[in-house]
Amino acid sequence: MVRIVLFQPQIPPNTGNVARTCAATGSELHLVEPLGFEITDRQLKRAGLDYWPLVQLHRHPDLEAFLAERQRRGGRLLALTRHASQSYAEIHYDPQDWLLFGRESDGLPAELRHKADACLTIPMPASSTTEAGGVRSLNLSVAVGVVLYESLRQQGFSSRPGAEPPP
Repeated sequence: MVRIVLFQPQIPPNTGNVARTCAATGSELHLVEPLGFEITDRQLKRAGLDYWPLVQLHRHPDLEAFLAERQRRGGRLLALTRHASQSYAEIHYDPQDWLLFGRESDGLPAELRHKADACLTIPMPASSTTEAGGVRSLNLSVAVGVVLYESLRQQGFSSRPGAEPPP
């Protein structure tokens, strides 16, 4: 199953919404600290509703601890960033992939992007034509949903526990 990694998330409702998506898909959620909130935050719990017991949650005290876990378990590290030219839809996903998303305020640092096996972007065709330079990014929980569901679509949704591939 593809794993979702949030690097130093800052906004509790975003992380809660991502957790709910992970619960619905059976995907692991990895949080790389420091977090911009307490894990007991009321808004975090509210956004995740009563699905928190269904979330395969892994917390990593820092980037080095996460990278060590990823190395131990294997799989590609795919960074989602606006600083990429390859679309998330132009890659073949593997069930062992790690989908890495950055902080809401400033995304992924360059040094972390360089550690990834590939950098991918979610194209936003209208953003270059809007005033004030366009839209820089989608909401974190929306971006996770877009990419995660493309991965699951490519895998026939069969990597979800108990799911049957489409006929």
